[in-house]
Amino acid sequence: MSQTDTPNIQALSSEVSQLRQELQLRDQLVQQLSQELFRLVKGNTNFMPQRTEPDIDISQLQALREQLQAVEQQVTFYQEQITTRDAEIYQLRQSVQELTDRSRMLEQVVQELPQIYRRKFEERMAPVREKVAILQRENRQLQAELQSVSYRLALKTRNASHSGIDLPNFPRPASSQSNIPAV
Repeated sequence: MSQTDTPNIQALSSEVSQLRQELQLRDQLVQQLSQELFRLVKGNTNFMPQRTEPDIDISQLQALREQLQAVEQQVTFYQEQITTRDAEIYQLRQSVQELTDRSRMLEQVVQELPQIYRRKFEERMAPVREKVAILQRENRQLQAELQSVSYRLALKTRNASHSGIDLPNFPRPASSQSNIPAV
């Protein structure tokens, strides 16, 4: 995981927790508004207009309708905000999941890198080792040929020098002849 991914994940996590808190607050407000609406509807027996009773005050009825409409608008507004926040939370969770998956993948790649480098190195070294082995065999063969040529040259030189130069022969003592091996 890179250093830039860590702050992004932390920022996203804090934003998600902040959004959750706001969502809980909105849920509480919607609940309170629903309770207030229910209380207004249940507590007001004159909430539903009855045409049979002439003593209903039309201005009071109009005020209650306006209150109801205002409460419905607030509920709609908060529901839209909740829906928007839910969508944002979903997107953030998707982002967090994608970043987590990417982080895991990168960690796995980092763990596999030494093995990959080792394998690639071995693949590159195999032809080099073969070449070294071939060169060593050729070198041994050339050294053997060189020794053979040197030996033959030495023999030729020796034979040539024997024919042109007389080497002195040293007499061998009679008592030590049996102990000295012949050359």
